[in-house]
Amino acid sequence: MLTPGQPHVHIVLAVALALLLAGLTLRAVRKDRREYGRFKRYRSTVRRQATFRKWLIESFLVFGGASVVILALTWQFIPLMLADVETWAATRWWRDLMLAGGMTASVIVWAAGAAIAIGAVGAIWLARASDEVPAIGDISAILPRNRQELRWGAALSINAGVVEELMFRLALPTLVFGITGSALIAVGASILIFGALHLYQGVAGVIGSMLIGLVLMVVYLASGSIVLAIVVHAAIDLRSLVLIPMVVFGVHRKPGRRRTSAVPPSPVLPR
Repeated sequence: MLTPGQPHVHIVLAVALALLLAGLTLRAVRKDRREYGRFKRYRSTVRRQATFRKWLIESFLVFGGASVVILALTWQFIPLMLADVETWAATRWWRDLMLAGGMTASVIVWAAGAAIAIGAVGAIWLARASDEVPAIGDISAILPRNRQELRWGAALSINAGVVEELMFRLALPTLVFGITGSALIAVGASILIFGALHLYQGVAGVIGSMLIGLVLMVVYLASGSIVLAIVVHAAIDLRSLVLIPMVVFGVHRKPGRRRTSAVPPSPVLPR
């Protein structure tokens, strides 16, 4: 574990960041776009499920494994970064507002839960009222088409909530902060990188992912709980990949087939 003020600590962290960004860039530019384009042409649910399983394992190993390594190096920088966040005018305003209203972290939890519930209900209502559900980015192909794929949708959602929050709301910002000493740069960089990694979803997907990343970062910094950010992230994905497919399209009633001769275009779901 590295400590602030340790000789050459900035060099070690800069090398770690360079290696991480190189790996993520290579994965996003060469692998994700090519593999996702191929996945959209699949008609066999067996091939789709095999890809879901591959994505789940790779995401857990790449994002989860990298997060563990980075946090092992930078753990002592986390309180320093949060202390820097406390100096922001917006943070001071938020803390004063909480104290004046007698609010606690539990209030934030209930408010976040209510917002998720309202968003889920609104998305379902829109889906029932039209043939397509509004979405940000090209994510329609990921929509589960039967009961077996629905299970993978749930697994991918929960995994994304855990490993992506550990990486993009905790490990990566802390790594950047250890190099720059600025929480503002650390937060901004992590949001931009999180959005850029969704390039395979198109420009709208990049912008939408940055907005979601911003919301999740606010949840983490305002509550001080990475667990809450994980729950919110997982709930957002579960809404898209489980709740709406079940309630609106009834995929839980459709048994998986080894091959499908004609699969209609998947409706577009929100992320």
